[in-house]
Amino acid sequence: MFISKQNNIRWKLLIAATLVVVVAVVLGVMWYDIPLYLFMGQYNYVAWRWFANIFDAKVWIIVFGLATIVMYLKKTYDLRNDPTTHMHWFNIKFLTRDAYAKLKNSNAFLVFCSLILSGIVVEILKVIIGRARPIFFDEFGIVGFFPGTFEWAFNSMPSGHTALSFAGLVMLGMLMPRFKILTWSLAIAIAVSRVAIGAHWPTDVLLGAFIGMVAADVVLAVVRRIK
Repeated sequence: MFISKQNNIRWKLLIAATLVVVVAVVLGVMWYDIPLYLFMGQYNYVAWRWFANIFDAKVWIIVFGLATIVMYLKKTYDLRNDPTTHMHWFNIKFLTRDAYAKLKNSNAFLVFCSLILSGIVVEILKVIIGRARPIFFDEFGIVGFFPGTFEWAFNSMPSGHTALSFAGLVMLGMLMPRFKILTWSLAIAIAVSRVAIGAHWPTDVLLGAFIGMVAADVVLAVVRRIK
């Protein structure tokens, strides 16, 4: 979305989109979050809860982390008889370079990097923002921000499920363009499910989706430009 065909970040577009998202989040917190949350709560179907388990942030990282490891071991095994390849298993610097050389064109590796980047950004923002989850509104009519806390109940913004789902699915859509409609549709469905089941406010998933998209673009641009 924010990356050109030459694998460069389109900074003007990214900055403009960031400003739009920030304004939308502020307006949501002040005005439309509650009514939209209540409206979407009418569609709290059981199927949405399956999404929470199948597309949990930890599941994303574990699946693609294991896929990346398997891919690296497979390529290492395939090159076991190559006289130009000498493995140094206890040399961290060598292993890092070797892994990057073998994995930089791997879809699993690119998705995994997107997940890690978006996950780090999300966890930092959750603590800095400290937004109370909708459960407090449902039970006590309380909304607000409590920055600096690591408590789950006050880490609503941004949505981790949404961020990692968008990071992974947007990346897959860029790597496999023929499936882009499917990957984007699934990412949007996951975002909607987080609000419908009462886990997040609409602006939580909006910010999470934006972080995921940017993470995918940044990873693809950086990895493909490094020789």
